[in-house]
Amino acid sequence: MFYKDERLALFIDGSNLYAAAKALGFDIDYKLLRQEFERRGKLVRAFYYTALLENDEYSPIRPLVDWLNYNGYTMVTKPAKEYTDAQGRRKVKGNMDIELAVNAMELAPRLDHAVLFSGDGDFRPLVEAMQRQGVRVSVVSTIRSQPPMIADELRRQADNFIELDALRDVIGRPPRETREPEAAPVQRAEV
Repeated sequence: MFYKDERLALFIDGSNLYAAAKALGFDIDYKLLRQEFERRGKLVRAFYYTALLENDEYSPIRPLVDWLNYNGYTMVTKPAKEYTDAQGRRKVKGNMDIELAVNAMELAPRLDHAVLFSGDGDFRPLVEAMQRQGVRVSVVSTIRSQPPMIADELRRQADNFIELDALRDVIGRPPRETREPEAAPVQRAEV
């Protein structure tokens, strides 16, 4: 439940939201997402958290980060750490949980409602702490994917759970093709 006069902030765990939307088969249109929550209340701030690989000449997320930065989102980024696991596979680690939690707690006294876009159970204590300060917390994630993308303890702690799939028609767009589809062979009629 949202109220028009409530002060609202969005806290978007970028990699978690991306994974949830991908599991549901759609991409997020961040312009529509921002407009939807501006309609639901007085949007104080929209944070987007992501780690970036600094040594890559071109990061596929860079255009999104730049667009969000110029279109009303407060970007919180940090360098991702690369490492090789025990099986010799290249892994990337870029956890933004602490940054998100610190920003949420700092802003809590000036909020009525926080919307957390993440299913990460590590955020349960944050949700509980914000509630103790009188902030209502909605969590946006999905239970419709296999496996579900939201931790049960986070869903239970939140004041409100918003199914991401239910927002598809409001904030979604079809996923982009990674390459051009091949043209069908031309059938020639015999003369």
